[in-house]
Amino acid sequence: MIRRLALAVLVTALPLLTVMGAALTTSAPPAAAATTQAYWLVASDGGIFSFGGAPFYGSTGSIALNKPVVGMAATSDGGGYWLVASDGGIFDYGDAGFYGSTGSMVLNKPVVGMAPTPDGKGYWLVASDGGIFSYGDAQFQGSTGGLVLNKPVIGMITGPNGAGYFLVASDGGIFSFGTAPFFGSLGGLPLKHPIAAAAALPDGSGYWFSDTAGLVSNFGAARYYGSAPSPLNKPIVGMSPAPGNGSFVGGTYPSGAYGYDISVYQCSSFPTGDHQIGIVQVDGSSSGNTNPCLAQEASWAGGGLNLYTYLTYTTSSTSEPGCNGDTSCNAGYQAGVSAYNDATAAGAGSTTIPWWLDVETAGANWSGDFTENAQFVQGALNALHESEGIPNVGIYASPGVWNTIVGNYQPDVPYWMADYLSPAGGPASCADIGRWQGMGSLLPSGPLEVVQYDSQQYDMDYAC
Repeated sequence: MIRRLALAVLVTALPLLTVMGAALTTSAPPAAAATTQAYWLVASDGGIFSFGGAPFYGSTGSIALNKPVVGMAATSDGGGYWLVASDGGIFDYGDAGFYGSTGSMVLNKPVVGMAPTPDGKGYWLVASDGGIFSYGDAQFQGSTGGLVLNKPVIGMITGPNGAGYFLVASDGGIFSFGTAPFFGSLGGLPLKHPIAAAAALPDGSGYWFSDTAGLVSNFGAARYYGSAPSPLNKPIVGMSPAPGNGSFVGGTYPSGAYGYDISVYQCSSFPTGDHQIGIVQVDGSSSGNTNPCLAQEASWAGGGLNLYTYLTYTTSSTSEPGCNGDTSCNAGYQAGVSAYNDATAAGAGSTTIPWWLDVETAGANWSGDFTENAQFVQGALNALHESEGIPNVGIYASPGVWNTIVGNYQPDVPYWMADYLSPAGGPASCADIGRWQGMGSLLPSGPLEVVQYDSQQYDMDYAC
């Protein structure tokens, strides 16, 4: 945990030509894709947050820094990582080697991020104007140092096998130097917090973004393992892929918790007795039929409050962010925003409260087009997760009905499964997901967090 300040800068560069790409791309570390099932986030004080079972090698969280930490990168084997401060000072941990820094230089603009070479024997540092500093075996391939940018650069990621690098701006804009596959972006979405970091899988199959609050968005084959806890002492400034076991961090309820979900139908009669789970309906249809006793039911739920909104298919010609004109996505986005506004009006609109999208009753509430139904659901997910900044937004659905509504659409989000066995029992229903998957059900691919396992006077729920 030594802060390294280079006595001499090996290579610096602030030239010339850039290509503005619509394609966000991929990062090199760590080398073994099969073990990349996790990621780290780092805050500006150097505190490390581990997701997916990522190991901890050390941090600057307990020491006084000359300048704040602004980024991180991992070694090729995942056995260590570097942290970089805004003056370009380097902190190396685990098997991360030191190859130089800008810590002793006077910079035109502060350093905002770094990325390693594929073999971990070098790295690039990037400044907020897109200027590049190369160390070790890192090769300079271009920069935005001579351009006037709409938004500042906040970090960089490298392409597969080190084939170029990509600078990421705070609005999600990408400057590409080299080529790599595109899996989507947050472009056009009105983000609650600016993007602060990006990281990618080593094989080029997916990537993540994190905003300053630690809300993580995933694309392609990059799995979602959780977002940073709220509130943070310091903002998130960097992230990196990591080796891990793929465990989800930030589950809605502790495993083994019991409780209920309630709606407009329980306005006059709440469940009595102890409960840890309290999932409350917000809207009874898309953009309408708000639960008239939402405030009272939210109070009943107490500290175990989660919210859900019942989705019904419709379309809208009013263009919404991220929908590219798709009328189903537009309407889904509007339904998500409307539900959040209704919850806020009832005093339950905190972004720390997890949400669920209720997707059920094929035919009656949905179109016959699986793709457009999926677009509707995705629009609602985008509205709540990206635009409203809610870390945990999941899907409620029966495993026997989900694919009859959305086809093979499998969003990588938490899953609340309706599963009724006889005799009823929460743990048994948790285990029953394997039977459904064995029969070919293509369910949401995130963690199974809750099962609704009995429905008599009240719907009963159990945390898996």
